Amino acid sequence: MAKDKDRIKKNVNIVNRRASYEYEFLSKYIAGIMLQGTEIKSIREGNVNLQDGFCTFMPDGLWLIQVTIAKYTEGTYYNHEPTRPRKLLLNKKELNQLSKKSEEQGLTIIPIRVFINERGFAKVEIALARGKKLYDKREDIKERDIKRELQRERF
Repeated sequence: MAKDKDRIKKNVNIVNRRASYEYEFLSKYIAGIMLQGTEIKSIREGNVNLQDGFCTFMPDGLWLIQVTIAKYTEGTYYNHEPTRPRKLLLNKKELNQLSKKSEEQGLTIIPIRVFINERGFAKVEIALARGKKLYDKREDIKERDIKRELQRERF
């Protein structure tokens, strides 16, 4: 039994690094994902691409669109479709907050990170975000360079 738990607790933490460069995060939420078949095995192998992903509201809830979970290598004809839309699991309060805020001009919901929690379930961290302007991106680059220079001077 202990071996199974150790195997499940393999650290899976797939981060969308580009998102923090392109967007300013206003609020973050953690949501469950409705998966099919071999998708969880592929996530545990780390085969997820969040770069082009976004979230949208459909009549039955919030959906994760254009996130690629690669086909499981050991899967047979039961394998999943890599870019299918996946429903996100949030409570009604969080869904209402997100739907009201996302209707504002210039706000979007994007996936930041996919991870496996301590119980072995796949979760996605999403953020309500506003796109950065070009000058904001330049400021971020300058701040990062200044921090890097200060770190070098300390050591």
